[in-house]
Amino acid sequence: MHGYQANAELEQREVRDWVGISRPQVYYSIEKLAQFRLVRASEIESAAAGPERRVFQTTAKGRAALADALEREEWATHRERPPFLTWIALSWQARPGVFRQQIERRREFLENQLSREEATLLSIKKEVGHRFHEAVWMVSLMIERFPANCAGCENWSANSRGALPRSTPSSSPRTSFELY
Repeated sequence: MHGYQANAELEQREVRDWVGISRPQVYYSIEKLAQFRLVRASEIESAAAGPERRVFQTTAKGRAALADALEREEWATHRERPPFLTWIALSWQARPGVFRQQIERRREFLENQLSREEATLLSIKKEVGHRFHEAVWMVSLMIERFPANCAGCENWSANSRGALPRSTPSSSPRTSFELY
């Protein structure tokens, strides 16, 4: 496919929800992959596509490089660092009332995302016709995470009426940090 098709496919599959890649990055990446001979311009190019729409396909070297990359340990051992956890760690510094407000925003966001993911899952199942597909597994895993996150927001919201507004810094804070 050409770059425009790749971007359209990313949009249709809502890939940008879980991968930070912009339209210009797609074109840049295709050019880089071509320089390394991991993809090549196809010999069959559509005249209707126009002069700027070169159609690319993967090479044997590109498929081997992907297979090698998928064997790397980091895929299974990398720990996620969601921004919301950073916010929680710093939330004791927030102004009064902000904790409850942000927890409510987070709960609403998670509920909306859960609805979107459920609709995406139905769409994927309709497209692939079965539940034994990596896209089904991936979106199902995302959906399984939402109830725990939503329950956490409910607990924090309930607790914020009690102990959390009185949250204070540690009784033995570090006064200096060593950078390694």
